[in-house]
Amino acid sequence: MATFNLFNDASSVMTVVSFITFSGILWWTFMSRRSADFDEAAQLPFADDDDAQAVDHIDQTEKHHG
Repeated sequence: MATFNLFNDASSVMTVVSFITFSGILWWTFMSRRSADFDEAAQLPFADDDDAQAVDHIDQTEKHHG
């Protein structure tokens, strides 16, 4: 019976800790100071496309030099 109470108490504590962690993540995400960081991070997938196109363009111009 003591083991069951221990697991029951641990479960309650983990529920509270998880809720506090979740609330902290939400608070950190929706802070107004973070919007510039998230806007910059949202553009990262498109930055690779520009670099890849530049490399393709360089490869194509080097083929014509030779």
